[in-house]
Amino acid sequence: MIKNIVFDMGNVLIRFDPEMFMDQEGVTDEAARELIRRELFHSVEWAQMDLGVLTEETAEPLVLKRIPMDLREQVKRLLNHWWDKRICIEGMEDVLQDLKASGYRIYLLSNASTAQHHYWPTFPMSRLFDGKLISCDYGVVKPNPEIYHLFIRQFGLKTEECLFIDDQPANIAAAIQCGWSGIVFHGKAEELKKKMKSAGIIVKRWNA
Repeated sequence: MIKNIVFDMGNVLIRFDPEMFMDQEGVTDEAARELIRRELFHSVEWAQMDLGVLTEETAEPLVLKRIPMDLREQVKRLLNHWWDKRICIEGMEDVLQDLKASGYRIYLLSNASTAQHHYWPTFPMSRLFDGKLISCDYGVVKPNPEIYHLFIRQFGLKTEECLFIDDQPANIAAAIQCGWSGIVFHGKAEELKKKMKSAGIIVKRWNA
């Protein structure tokens, strides 16, 4: 029986959309956008931040040396302040509250940099969680199976009692391989609730 619902963060609970971030920064030239995609959001440094090898502070000079001078201030803000808008995925805070009220324990399992510890508490939904495990703190990222085993050990849980929700199929496949249940999230809270009900999650409000 499922007792623990484990959520990914980006594009499950809060919006992570480089295209939106660049729009907000006023980056309209397509060549500039492609450069920023490649040299920031899809960079080795970004992956190393998730692994805890780099922080935003130590990654910044490495990234900026590949960025033209006229884009550097925008790239600095994209690196250090993409989370400032704090846009949540519609309906997901209600899902969390319903699960909590129904007796489920709620956890966070996310690939993220050390900055997560600073911006996550600014989201009201963060107070609903029983615990979190962030990749940068342990030097391992999803979908490496070790992060799922580590999570179970960290919180003293049973794999068969955990349901994982993530927007990346590879991360769900890895969780299932480790003995968890899993649901791929496609951006819609109502669709997720239907899938959770099919997985045996019981929330009275969802049946009203």
